[in-house]
Amino acid sequence: MPSSGPPTRLLAAPAELVRRAGVAVGPTVQPALRTLRSRSAPVLGVVTRLGWTVLATAVATWFLGWRLGWIEMMLVASAALILLLLCALLMVGRTNLRVEVQVDPERVVVGNPAAGQVQIVNTSRRALLPIAVELPIGEGAALFQLPLLRGEASHEELFVVPTERRGVIPVGPALTVRGDPLGIVRRAVSWTQVIELFVHPLTVSLEPLSSGLLRDLEGQTTNEVSMSDLAFHALREYQPGDDRRYIHWRSSAKAGRFLVRQFLDTRRSHITTVVDSDASSYVDAEDYEIAISAAASVAVRALRDEQEITVLAGSHAVPRGQGQTVLDTFSRAELADHGLADLAQRASRIAPDTSVALVVTGSRVPFVELQRAAAHFPPEVRVVALRVDPASPTGITGSSVLTVLTLNALNDLPALLRGTLQ
Repeated sequence: MPSSGPPTRLLAAPAELVRRAGVAVGPTVQPALRTLRSRSAPVLGVVTRLGWTVLATAVATWFLGWRLGWIEMMLVASAALILLLLCALLMVGRTNLRVEVQVDPERVVVGNPAAGQVQIVNTSRRALLPIAVELPIGEGAALFQLPLLRGEASHEELFVVPTERRGVIPVGPALTVRGDPLGIVRRAVSWTQVIELFVHPLTVSLEPLSSGLLRDLEGQTTNEVSMSDLAFHALREYQPGDDRRYIHWRSSAKAGRFLVRQFLDTRRSHITTVVDSDASSYVDAEDYEIAISAAASVAVRALRDEQEITVLAGSHAVPRGQGQTVLDTFSRAELADHGLADLAQRASRIAPDTSVALVVTGSRVPFVELQRAAAHFPPEVRVVALRVDPASPTGITGSSVLTVLTLNALNDLPALLRGTLQ
């Protein structure tokens, strides 16, 4: 039986030579290749797939015509090359523009109109031939045909942004597109940055939270003694260094010695809103939108009541949110694979001083899962679970550790939080 050793060595020898040559030549060739690649990328990048197909057809037909002596093939190759050359001539020239994109307003509620404007100024003294302008808007794009612009002339175009659904819509960057009618070459130049249009969820007006199921008057009292706070604790004898403003003069007169007031530290009401982002928790995407709107309504009311608010919606979290930041977070929220218990644990970690926790979820989450989420908050925190279930009537069920609210429609939320539904 012949041995496989010599053929193996013969096959390995060329590979070893190639490897050694690569190691020796690589450090010298690689910088040159990188330079060549960077300089040729702008030129080769303007050729589309159709353009490369035409070029490959020209090379193939020229080779076949030359090898087989077919003049027809040579004519096809010549026509393809002439077409490529004529299309490449359309790329010659520079464009000197100043492009500005504005969106007004940059924050709207679902369904409210939002419009924008593109202003293009020819900064050169020479006239600019008509050119196409492309403005990406979300998943679509607005296309404008820029007319002939004389030197230092300007042109404006208006566009409308669809806001039928909640979310964040990227607008831009504005591109000028030069190419041929056949689509063989195409060069797009970016002129602006991306502008984000926030489409906030629908909200309903709520009464002050201090009068409903989420009330938390004056925060919660701690056991730490302070010399300055709202919760009065006791009187004690004056000691050197105490602030004289806290001397209780009437009691001091009766006791015959100076007595000062002591207080217990309190903290402000802090509401933490957790929105379940697991798609399996909801019947459909519309239920998730109702959950987002309900949580946003509570957050807006808390901000108006000057209460501290922490928001968790899927992978997005805002500790101690202020103003538009909270609603922007709800605009960014999307369905994802985040368990409700994990979100609650994260909320208790980033907002340890929470006094009221509102957990918003769908109808498919069992009560045991709600209890597991509530267990991540300290015992002194009041936890309220809000389940969105359009198939069930709006109502309230409670236990010793957890209050469960069932929301049928967003308009029922004000009465539900007042506790007037039983």
